[in-house]
Amino acid sequence: MSNPLIGRLVAGDEPQVLRAYEAFCEQPVTETRLTDNKEPFGPGETTLAGIASAEGVGTFQRHRNAVLTFGPAARNGWWIHRTDLSEQLDIRVTVRNVWTSARNIVLRAGSPHNYLRMVEHIVALRLGLGVDNVRLGIAGGDPPLFDASSLPLVDAVRRAGIVQTGRPARYVTVREPVTIGGGRGDFLTLLPAEPGDKRLHLDVAIAWDTVIGRQRLKVDLTPETFAYGAGARTNATKGQYVFSKTLGKLLADVRNMGYTKDNILIHGKKGFVTQPRPEFDLGEGRSSEPLWHRTMLDLVAAIALVDRGRFVGTVRSYRAGHTLDVRLMTLLYMLDLLEPVA
Repeated sequence: MSNPLIGRLVAGDEPQVLRAYEAFCEQPVTETRLTDNKEPFGPGETTLAGIASAEGVGTFQRHRNAVLTFGPAARNGWWIHRTDLSEQLDIRVTVRNVWTSARNIVLRAGSPHNYLRMVEHIVALRLGLGVDNVRLGIAGGDPPLFDASSLPLVDAVRRAGIVQTGRPARYVTVREPVTIGGGRGDFLTLLPAEPGDKRLHLDVAIAWDTVIGRQRLKVDLTPETFAYGAGARTNATKGQYVFSKTLGKLLADVRNMGYTKDNILIHGKKGFVTQPRPEFDLGEGRSSEPLWHRTMLDLVAAIALVDRGRFVGTVRSYRAGHTLDVRLMTLLYMLDLLEPVA
């Protein structure tokens, strides 16, 4: 049975979710960026006109540069080609190929060696720039890391050129309001698109016990809002950063991470350890950079794992993260909750 406030609860404790929903509604909106254009990415399916690359230090192998190449795809969807592996099929960007989402989203197909880590900052471009068919090439499972977050990837796609295929774009939404609840007062809700409306409305709230504090963003996904948010870097607490540079060096998945004080935003209880990017300045020592990163490079990436078309409708997110995002995308398939938009 559906609850009128949260719709169909597919996982989680209902009383806990309702308390979280109440806290979400009470949280004031920090920033609003909406559009009147009901089809901001146009009606046509798209691919790339040419090939362009972005190069940076390895995210998990800081002593080795990684090159990610964007190119056109003749088939529908986004595909990852490991150029260093033979006799391996391309990895399709879909929730069906998620290997893990514990710390970051890792996609894999076939051999356990045929994977790509931290794909969220890459595949978010599928929805964020409205590019339907792309083949990515990379010689390894470690993506490049940049001081400007995903802006070099946005630039690479624009250099390659977005072109029409001549076929209509496919749009998809949920059949009914759907919510998933987590175990720490977090939830994610999806609402169906209104007839004739092909926008993705994002209403995202975060709550940190640091200088970041409580923030909420209402934004419609457009190429402009995505490109703005793509410059928001990953954030970490001061304790997490110190751990990664000390005891974390004993752990295989941490000791070679390419994180520096330039490519991530480090925050403490009362202030930022590293300087936030100026475009996200809220005044009085506060920054919306973590909120924009959560919205455009984490949440949009998870929604981009829906491979049946461009997802449209409304998304409400409160204190959620990769694991909850990916769980809900998986349950949409398991429970047959997706339907095409005319």
